[in-house]
Amino acid sequence: MVIKRYIVKSMNEALTRIRYELGKDAVIISQRRVRKGGFLGFFSKRVLEVTAAVDNKKSSRDISSGENVEESIQAIKKIMNTKIKENEKQIKESNIQLNNQQRKRTEVIFDENYKSMLEKNNEQLMNEVKEMRNMLDEMVKGSNITIGKSKVQLYLEKMDIEDSVVKCIMNEMKMISDDTTDKEKIKKVMEHIILTKPMEESDVVVLVGPTGVGKTTTIAKLAGKMALLEGKKVGLITIDTYRIGAVEQLKTYADIMNIPFKVVLTIKEMEAAVESMSNCDVILVDTTGRSSKNTMQISELRAFIEKVNTDNVNLVMSCTTKNRDIGVILEGYKPLNYSNIIITKLDETSTYGSILNICEGSKKPISFVTTGQNVPDDIKFMTSKEITNLVLGEDSI
Repeated sequence: MVIKRYIVKSMNEALTRIRYELGKDAVIISQRRVRKGGFLGFFSKRVLEVTAAVDNKKSSRDISSGENVEESIQAIKKIMNTKIKENEKQIKESNIQLNNQQRKRTEVIFDENYKSMLEKNNEQLMNEVKEMRNMLDEMVKGSNITIGKSKVQLYLEKMDIEDSVVKCIMNEMKMISDDTTDKEKIKKVMEHIILTKPMEESDVVVLVGPTGVGKTTTIAKLAGKMALLEGKKVGLITIDTYRIGAVEQLKTYADIMNIPFKVVLTIKEMEAAVESMSNCDVILVDTTGRSSKNTMQISELRAFIEKVNTDNVNLVMSCTTKNRDIGVILEGYKPLNYSNIIITKLDETSTYGSILNICEGSKKPISFVTTGQNVPDDIKFMTSKEITNLVLGEDSI
């Protein structure tokens, strides 16, 4: 791996140099503001120190000068020292656990004797339960009783709808007139759960969400739709400086659409960027993908959003997200007070039950869905009825 440190005036300058010297696959390891130059500590200037790394095989330039090698060594030492401190902490914690285990050794002999007695009792109890179950099976067969899930329940579960949402749908169906067919009842309940609302006009629109859901591509589609199709003057801002490729991708879209584009690192820079685009009809803000479990990162993101003073915060969720992860993501992003949901990657799955799970879990309306990679075409608004038909397999994207 090649690691290099850059002293630059701005992130744009850093990105340009990193792309030229290390290639587009480079990753930014750290970034901070430092003071450099001056006389006896006076008149020094604040500059940006950026450390980037790239795999040797992926590096597009030959970086072999003595100065660069020394910088790489120092960067590696810094990373190693951090790892050593982490390991020392883990060792101390392991020693504490070991001492606790030694104190408990005297209890082991008693526990083993007690467990032996319990195992004998449990074996006898399990045999009795098994005999009772066999008797019950014979009784069921003799009386033609069918035990299992209803056809409606099995039908809903095949769509990858979460068990709790299936129960909710079935309970709601009981409140509808018996004159209605089961399929019509399902449609009515789903349309009630799936809230949709066109994105409101706003000076600033922010997109948030976990890594890999397609925020950058989605914001490019929104920019294209607003600028090229609706004739609005659009500005683009990104605070996603950790992925060189994402920044370059967004910059390329901005150049093609001839719209202003800014990369910001601090809240102060965010305020300045918004101010510089005050003549735009709408400013779209792309954010770094954050883990919903990392409360510190979510808090940092919240500080940025509060400074742009907007209620138009859209949580971007992929239609391919696992059901057990949906609730965690929705809960983790609540501190950002997201107002709408954007569902992405409808073209990458054949079942759409996750949309029901997202809607039921968030209680927020869907403002857009994305159906492919084409910019700006593959983004659109869908009504509750249209999404319901999609989930039920009556419509296609």
